[in-house]
Amino acid sequence: MGLLLDVEDTAVTRRTAEALARVGTVAAMRLVALAVAEADDNQADWLQTGVHDARVGPGRGSDAAAACGTLARDPEEAVRRGAANISAWADDTGC
Repeated sequence: MGLLLDVEDTAVTRRTAEALARVGTVAAMRLVALAVAEADDNQADWLQTGVHDARVGPGRGSDAAAACGTLARDPEEAVRRGAANISAWADDTGC
């Protein structure tokens, strides 16, 4: 979680979110969703950028959308909230 919410280096936040979104598994996207739920506005912007980069770049994280759908039913409220935020980015090529 520290890499996703690095307050001193936004490049780390962006690249970690991108890498996890490229993987696109439920476990990977759960970490991103938890980070989104805890992030301040600046961190959330970089998380969104990382997810966006994974969706439009080579090796697109095509499984990320399905993972977000699964996470919408997660028992942990923070995960559901984070997944909902990521899903709201759909118009901007999020989940």
